[in-house]
Amino acid sequence: MTTGNIPSTDDLEKELLGFLEAHTGTPWEPDIDLFRAGGLSSLFAMQLVVHLEKSYAIAIRGADLRLDNFRTVRQMAELVGRLRQSGAEGVDG
Repeated sequence: MTTGNIPSTDDLEKELLGFLEAHTGTPWEPDIDLFRAGGLSSLFAMQLVVHLEKSYAIAIRGADLRLDNFRTVRQMAELVGRLRQSGAEGVDG
């Protein structure tokens, strides 16, 4: 479940795994390196960035766009959680 408006890492991982499976036709594990396993092309990685930004109302910019944030579903979920948390801290209410 979620805490306030910020989904838990487990919820994020489940959603991202579902998104990846729907788009690649392959089931994935949270800790699999998607690039090494052939699951992500650079074009699909950009689609994934757009999906994350739209789905979770975050902006992935600058240093957050580094490859290591997108290697695994777990790393992507942690990135989203961190960006959502930092965004929530800057908003009243």
